Amino acid sequence: MAATVPPTEPVDLDPLDAFLSSDRAPPGCMGLSDLDGFLTGLAIGPEPIQPSEWLPVIWGDGEPDFETLEEAQAILAIILARYNEILHSLDTDPDGFEPVFWAGEDDEPIVTDWATGFLEAVKLRPQAWETLTEDPTAGSLFAAILLLGSDPEEADSEGADAEDLSEEEMAQLLEEGPDLIPDAVIGIHAFWTEQRNKTVPKAARGGGKPPRGKVN
Repeated sequence: MAATVPPTEPVDLDPLDAFLSSDRAPPGCMGLSDLDGFLTGLAIGPEPIQPSEWLPVIWGDGEPDFETLEEAQAILAIILARYNEILHSLDTDPDGFEPVFWAGEDDEPIVTDWATGFLEAVKLRPQAWETLTEDPTAGSLFAAILLLGSDPEEADSEGADAEDLSEEEMAQLLEEGPDLIPDAVIGIHAFWTEQRNKTVPKAARGGGKPPRGKVN
């Protein structure tokens, strides 16, 4: 697959946010922050997943009510552009990666929706993610996202001891989430990049890493 193409300018997410918040989006569809987490999980995951499989997940149990074909194409283009933007940022400038979080009172970032969206991407390939979750170092990176995005029962079933956290510890995790999540994403991306390098024959590597393809 071809390497990602450098974006010419930041993706304008406002039209996408407006549509997702409108009454023409299905009631159970993702919001902008959980969609951003979802796209990040897809972009940095263990294997590529075609948009035909993951786009329906965005809309939940319903179908978007686009007014025109042009509107449908425009919304889809923004979603795919954001996917490519995330992947390109992590491939070329990891420290510049910026998740999209909701802003709460006093503009305080809310990270739980983003983390929930990321876990929706993991659910598409749970067995493939086991290589990471079973790794002592990389698994700890994932655990933070898991605790932030899951209810206690779901987190426990995946090996994160959410019930063992006190209210104070959970509050601290939520407070540190805006810093923890970018670091976790960078680490998870590096982990899967290393895993892919291990599976590529040395002669085919050319001294670099195998490219992840953009989506069209």
